[in-house]
Amino acid sequence: MTRPIVATINQKSLKHNLSIVRSLAPKSKIWSVIKANAYGHGINNIWCLSDTDGFALLSIEEAIMLREHGWQKPILLLEGFFCPEDLYLIDRYSLITTIHSQWQIQALENIVLLKPISVYLKINSGMNRLGFNYKCFQKLWNKLSSLNNIRDITLMMHFGNAENKTEIIKSYHHIQNLISGLNCNCCVSNSACVLWHPEVHYDWVRVGILLYGASPSGNYSDIININLKPVMTLSSKIIGIQKLKKGESIGYGYTYYAKQPQRIGVVACGYADGYPRHAPTGTPVIVDNKITQLLGSVSMDMITVDLTNCPQSNIGSHVELWGNKLKIDYVAKAASTISYELMCALTSRVPIKIIC
Repeated sequence: MTRPIVATINQKSLKHNLSIVRSLAPKSKIWSVIKANAYGHGINNIWCLSDTDGFALLSIEEAIMLREHGWQKPILLLEGFFCPEDLYLIDRYSLITTIHSQWQIQALENIVLLKPISVYLKINSGMNRLGFNYKCFQKLWNKLSSLNNIRDITLMMHFGNAENKTEIIKSYHHIQNLISGLNCNCCVSNSACVLWHPEVHYDWVRVGILLYGASPSGNYSDIININLKPVMTLSSKIIGIQKLKKGESIGYGYTYYAKQPQRIGVVACGYADGYPRHAPTGTPVIVDNKITQLLGSVSMDMITVDLTNCPQSNIGSHVELWGNKLKIDYVAKAASTISYELMCALTSRVPIKIIC
């Protein structure tokens, strides 16, 4: 019998969440963001999103894989290309590339392609990662429009503080000024903007975390009323029982001492599976459908949980680390991180079960 930990990926929930996004941004086309191996869910498990208008990712190799598996709709490379030679593959496989640096424009100017390509011109929204200063937009637009290798241009931004209404309003006015008089599509909304800022939905929205059933703010309360469903459930079983006396410790570093006689469950899950090593005592866990908590430090292969509220639980009892009943945002918040990190941290040694 294999080790009992498993990550269950519910494709029905993934499709459902896409439909929710569609209802939130009914006038926009949707990029389903599947970077980081579809946020840890597995890029081979996302074909149920056939109703999306396009896939957005980072890796040109993954983009080619999608094409070779029959995907004919748009594919967007969110970080663009990394060397001029990549443009031949972008041309061959009809990919859309982000343009965020002057050297990329020069590469487009100098290369000979079989057909013009579509580009996303990225403007720095204030995050100061990738993108041009918005004051340069008109000059860059004119330059790209003059190139034979360019078919069409879309304005792209990414907001680093989309929960700030004032910032979004300011950006909205910038965008309106930039595109005034131009036949220009826009793609500036991430998951947070889809939820809270319909004024910047524009032509395309890029949705990641909402597809997977978690909150872009890290607070599940912010999405509790829109009927998203968790896609990933990480579960395992109790593989050992310990009965502690008052004052006895548990785990590496003896970070937890029993204040009274206490029954402890040992669960087959640790940081080598992707569970956060820094999760503290008190992080929620569900055992046999009852909420309980993590005790002590997280080991490579095991965690220990309090069975005080689960007197009937024993070896073989079902444990949900996050997912359908225990929302991943709650676990992430307890561990001082975000759901994105937990999803992406799932390791290859965890078997994946698909629900179609």
